[in-house]
Formats: sequence, structure tokens, C-alpha cells
Amino acid sequence: MSKYGKEILIGTIPVLVIFLAYIGVNIVPLLFVGFIGTMMLLMLRQRGGIGAAAEKKTKRAVVTSKISFDEIGGQDRAKQEIIEAMDFLIKHEEIKKMGIRPLKGILLTGPPGTGKTLLAKAAAHYTDSVFIAASGSEFVEMYVGVGASRIRDLFKDARSRAHKEGKESAIVFIDEIDVIGGKRDGGQHKEYDQTLNQLLTEMDGIHTGESPRIMVIAATNRKEILDPALLRPGRFDRHIQVDLPDKKGRRHILSIHAANKPLADDVDLDKIAEETYRFSGAMLESVMNEGAIYAMRDGSELIEQKHLALAIDKVMLGEQTDRETTREEKKRVALHELGHALMAELLRPNSVSQVSLRPRGGALGYVRHNPQKEQYLYTRTYLEEQIMISLAGAVAEEMFYGGRSTGSRNDFEQAMEVVKMMIESGLTSLGIVQREMISKDEWAKVNNEILDELTERTRKSLEPYRSVFLDSLEILMHEEVMSGERFREMLHSMKQPAQQPAHA
Repeated sequence: MSKYGKEILIGTIPVLVIFLAYIGVNIVPLLFVGFIGTMMLLMLRQRGGIGAAAEKKTKRAVVTSKISFDEIGGQDRAKQEIIEAMDFLIKHEEIKKMGIRPLKGILLTGPPGTGKTLLAKAAAHYTDSVFIAASGSEFVEMYVGVGASRIRDLFKDARSRAHKEGKESAIVFIDEIDVIGGKRDGGQHKEYDQTLNQLLTEMDGIHTGESPRIMVIAATNRKEILDPALLRPGRFDRHIQVDLPDKKGRRHILSIHAANKPLADDVDLDKIAEETYRFSGAMLESVMNEGAIYAMRDGSELIEQKHLALAIDKVMLGEQTDRETTREEKKRVALHELGHALMAELLRPNSVSQVSLRPRGGALGYVRHNPQKEQYLYTRTYLEEQIMISLAGAVAEEMFYGGRSTGSRNDFEQAMEVVKMMIESGLTSLGIVQREMISKDEWAKVNNEILDELTERTRKSLEPYRSVFLDSLEILMHEEVMSGERFREMLHSMKQPAQQPAHA
């Protein structure tokens, strides 16, 4: 109804009531019915029914996706799996001949920012399907039955849109499905249970031979908490892991996002891909975007390597802050970061990319490490070396100041996380154990033994290199940033000490 139609109706009703009363009609029943009807409409609107549900429905993005799989980088295996699954929608005659039961649902799992939504959109483009997206949080309501009704509306909308646009199939994408699809424990979350039950009912009601064909794609970062009823065959038949990209994948993603940007000749995307270890696709897009912003700030017409280096730091640690520290505090931070850098170079040569005293985010200084290879399995030796690199900042402070500062807190947290991984992986003196089998006292004892031993080994490794600390400190205090290449030059120019760093 138009705005003016509502105004006319509002003005007409009181006049009509007054006229009826004037001619002697008993208007009390009419007023009572009108009051009840108004209250019911208000309640329905508040609960997301008439009006609110319709408003939500009209706002939902229902489009034919224009994103292709070629525009998504770094997920070759995931793309291949989802393409194979999408063939069930477009090659249904071949599937029928082979007696294959078509899939009803695909579950995409993996860390945030890895491209799960983009893969779902590309799947819709590949199959020429209507694409309807919803988030799990859209179905969460405090009123019983609202979430379930919205699930029904979602699937009904998918079918009607496909019919209207002349499409043979529709893809329903539910992001954050863990919000409504968590394990049912028989507790007080009845509304969540009803919403999940309705989703299961709708998926069971998908008949693969009818038109339009419906495919449900869901995404989650926490597959482990999903209800088993969702994961069983016949519902989400295929589970596709969408991992963080490797170096080759990162290079591909960077090239995609660099296509519309003016890059200088000195830009080396391979080096950027190397330095962005464990970055997601979203983070890599942000690196290219922030690099362009830094270039614009400098008044440069081209994006240079230095702009992308600054962008990496910003995405990792946050924007550079204008905190002012005393000279003594700055010196302590410098020695702390040089401890990390020196230990990293002794254990893993050529691994330091940069040492900086410029505050970013919550850090007063930082060392950017340059991983030399992709690694997914870790030995005890490797993990012990990682702990030593974390502890080296505090050890350097003790060497020159006789004590530690609060700046080591995050380092200690990282070190204890690695110890936790070692214990749970059976790489300590406790052997192969379940976490529940270990008392707090036993855990603390093993944790302290490992950290005390590695702290001492770190101290013995760093002690012979005091001159490197002092020479590097002078440069770092003056220039605030030191490249990994320059730091290595200073390290190699020093006469090799008689005592070598202790290895595991």
C-alpha cells in the first residue's frame, strides 16, 4: 500500500466510526474487533511475521551470480570438488543413467576469509542457477516458530524465483550454519531445535528429479559443533575443506587483485606471496588495497614494493600508531626485538624479513619473519626452536637489564601454546596421554621444565653475540627499521664465536 493510501485509510476509519455511532449503530463490537486485530498485527510484525518477514524477504539478495571459478585463486582442490558436485545439477540425465543419487547439500568448512561465499556464488554461475544467500543469524529469534517459518520462506522463495526467471535450478547458501545447526543437547534452546528441524525437513523434501532442482550449500568455521543429523549422508553429502592458500595459491590471489592496479616495475608478487604466510584470501585482497592507499598517500602514480611491505605490516598488526616512548623504553624494545631476530637467524638462517621499532596496533616493536617453506607437520626439534625464538626477547632484556618487562607477555603466551601442542601430541616426557588424564600440577611441572630448559639454551646461544646486539641497536635506534638483509650482514661480519648456538 502506498504512503498516501495509508493516510487516506487512517483518516477514513475514524470518520466512518463516528458516522455509524451518529446513526445509532452499536459500535462497541466493531471497536473490540478492531482493537484485537490491531494488537495481533503488531505482535506478528514484532515477531517477524507479516510486514517484518515480508520486509526481510524483499531485502534478501536474490541474484544470478556473475562470479566464475576463474576469478577465485588459491583453492584449486576445493574448486575441483565443488565443480564435480555441481555437475549433478546440470548433467542430470547422465547421472540418472549411471544410477547415481544426486547430492542435496554441500558443506564448506575452513577459516574465515578463505572464499567459501565466493565458491558458492561461483557454483551458481557455473550452473546458471538462482543464488539466494542467508546467514544463520537471520533465523535466530526469541519467539518460538519464527526461525522455522523463515527457513520455509527461504526454500519457497528459491523455488518461486527459479520459476519466475526460467531457471532449472536454485542454490540456497546458508552462511554461519553453526548458529542454527549446533548439536542438540535437549536443553532450553527449543527455538534453535525447531529451526534446525525445519531445515532438515526441507532438505529431506528436496526431490532431485523435480524442477527446479535445489542445492543447499552451507559454510562454517566450526564443523565440529554441528549436529550429526546435518552431516549424515542424504543431507550434506559432501564436505569440502577450504584451507588457507599455500604460496602458489597466494601468488594467484595477489595477481587477481593486482589486475586493476598500477604496479611499479620493482613489485615482486612472488616475494609478497612468500611474506604473507598463513594469510587468507581476504587478507591478501586487503594487502593489495592497503598498498594502493599507501601509494595514494605518497602521491605516487604507481604502487611500489615498499607500499605493499607497509600494507603487510598493517594487515598483520594494525595501523601505525603515534605513541611516544622514552629513549630508555625504546632501547629496551629494540634489544627485545633484536633478541627475537638473532635467535631466528641462528636457528633458521635467512628467516628474518624486517626488524622495526615503529609501534603498530598493540606492539611497540616487531620482527617480521619470512617462512622459508610451507610446513604442516612439526617435529619436537622444530617446536622447541619456535619456543626459543619466542623466549629470546625476554632473555635479551635479562642480558642487558638484569630483568624482564611486561612486553614479554605475548611471547610467553605463544610459548605456552606450543608447549600445549607438544604435550597433546605426545612429544614430552609424559608420553602419549589425553589432556583429561593430566592433573594441573603435572601439566605445570612439565610446562615449567620445558620452558626453563629452553630459556637456558636460549641464553647460552645469545650470550656470545653481545657485539651484534650493540651494533644493531645503534642503527635501529637511529633509523627505527632494519631490513633482514642488513641484519644478516652485521651478523656475518662478526667473527664466528667459539660457542655455537645450542640445537635440540
